[in-house]
Amino acid sequence: MRWALVKVCVAVTTMVVVAFAVPLGLVIKEMARDRAFSNAEREAAAVAPALSITTEREQLERVVASAGSDDEGIAVHIPAAAGTDSEGRVLSDGEGVTKALDLGRRRAAEKDIEATRKLGRASTSEVPGGFTLLQPVAIGSGAIAVVEVYVPEAEVSNGVGTAWAVLAAVGAALVVGSVAVADRLGVRMVQPAQRLVEGAHELGEGQLGARVPEEGPTELRLAAVAFNSMADQVVQLLANERELAADLSHRLRTPLTVLRLNAASLGEGPAADQTRAAVAQLEREVDTIIRTAREAKPQTTAPGPGAGCDAAEVVRERMEFWSALAEDEGRKVRTAGVDRPVRIPVARADLAAALDALLGNVFRHTPEGTAFAVDVHHAEDAVIVLVSDAGPGIKDPGAAMARGRGSGNDGSTGLGLDIVRRLAESTGGDVRIGSSVLGGTEVRIWIQLDGRGTEPKGRRGHRGRVRGRKRVAAAR
Repeated sequence: MRWALVKVCVAVTTMVVVAFAVPLGLVIKEMARDRAFSNAEREAAAVAPALSITTEREQLERVVASAGSDDEGIAVHIPAAAGTDSEGRVLSDGEGVTKALDLGRRRAAEKDIEATRKLGRASTSEVPGGFTLLQPVAIGSGAIAVVEVYVPEAEVSNGVGTAWAVLAAVGAALVVGSVAVADRLGVRMVQPAQRLVEGAHELGEGQLGARVPEEGPTELRLAAVAFNSMADQVVQLLANERELAADLSHRLRTPLTVLRLNAASLGEGPAADQTRAAVAQLEREVDTIIRTAREAKPQTTAPGPGAGCDAAEVVRERMEFWSALAEDEGRKVRTAGVDRPVRIPVARADLAAALDALLGNVFRHTPEGTAFAVDVHHAEDAVIVLVSDAGPGIKDPGAAMARGRGSGNDGSTGLGLDIVRRLAESTGGDVRIGSSVLGGTEVRIWIQLDGRGTEPKGRRGHRGRVRGRKRVAAAR
């Protein structure tokens, strides 16, 4: 479209330039010719009064010289003729006779000069190197003299070449200007269309954060508005489905945990074993549903300034939720670092789901009465959330993280660690499993505050985490 507009503008502008420049150039050429012959007529008119008075060579030469020319530019042709008296009678031989006289250089042909005498009006003739103006003048003897004024070709075309050059330059400038304007107009129309196409491709590839700037011509601007509205609706629908799945998971996890603990207290017997097996099967099915919902999570744009949540507030809320069950099982609970706001670039629902997954693992894999704690440490460029317990610990942290990456075995889906890992890596952080000060397992969630993306192993991110860990260790 862009090149088509440029070609159209070049064609239209060229036709306009030709339509105006060629006639104007011809007019300028004709004006230069008229100017040259007008000057020649003035020179001839300056000599005519003298011819009506005298035909003497010396006097005529002075007149020609005073006219601003010389015998190379002006020639005077006087024919031989007998004189007449005041009554028109021819005088006797020798009286009033006018001798033939040719003053200056003759360029016009004799037939042209004689034709001018007979016609009695000025005429022009073409001669080598230019033109001549032949002006008839009546002299005292009644004969007709002819004044010949030479007009060189250079004088006839004086200024015509410059005028044509100026017209050509103006025409070229108009064509170039039209190309530039057409190109800018084409860009204004083509770029919004290209962005709309790119946005449609990105949305089709699953990049739900793709949006199109609402700019350009009215039609393309309306198309961009419709596209952005459609993309927002798609994201909203997927978000609603994800929120529904997360809500169902929150509603089912806690009753399942209580059901599993109650099933563990049923003792031995076939009925008890069947109940525990059914609860385990139900937990696996719920984990499968949650994993499927998480894998379908829309990949939208990164959170902007001000997005995220208060980690301290979320920790207090979730600890209050789990404290009731902890009290029933005789578990000691401790929290630290939640007395002041701690902003992190993570959605509130995601952090709550990660905490629920880790705390659920504590209740699931440690005996009743086992203490646990949640600590929040705020460094300059990172926040560390520590979930620790006094249980038997994890014998193989590497295998546990492998299960968290989708290779679940030994009756565990690994979904809890997968949720936590995804949350940390979404900010450029990571997750580490180690030994806690309580004697059991410690899960360390490292959350980068600058939110540089999902490259936790990047060189810059690694140095940032090392510096952050040193500051956190110093603070502790």
